[in-house]
Amino acid sequence: MEKIREEMSHVEKFIARLLQIGVLISMSIMTFGLLLFFVTGRSGYSGDKYPLILREIWLGTLEMKPFAIMMLGLFCLILTPVLRVIASIFAFLFEKDYLYVAITLLVLLILLTAMFVGLNF
Repeated sequence: MEKIREEMSHVEKFIARLLQIGVLISMSIMTFGLLLFFVTGRSGYSGDKYPLILREIWLGTLEMKPFAIMMLGLFCLILTPVLRVIASIFAFLFEKDYLYVAITLLVLLILLTAMFVGLNF
């Protein structure tokens, strides 16, 4: 029993570290985009336009457009909890807690559905 608690403690620490790394990566990307905006004085887009679709964000990032880079950072921040849910699925599988695997899969399905519906509006 003690071994299972210790292993679960490692899983919980891994998930916590995953969230920390996700936030740090997104913060770094957004900071880079903001610095690029201040240095160039341009957003990379005309008027009050900015990228909203993932494809536009990716293409704008490749072209080093500051607003696209900042939006990529926001997308990474939004993706971080989704990765936490995926990691939780594996943790529950490891515990052989199939009820929570099913519940967490349902949560993942809801998150992914909401993301894709949101992308189309």
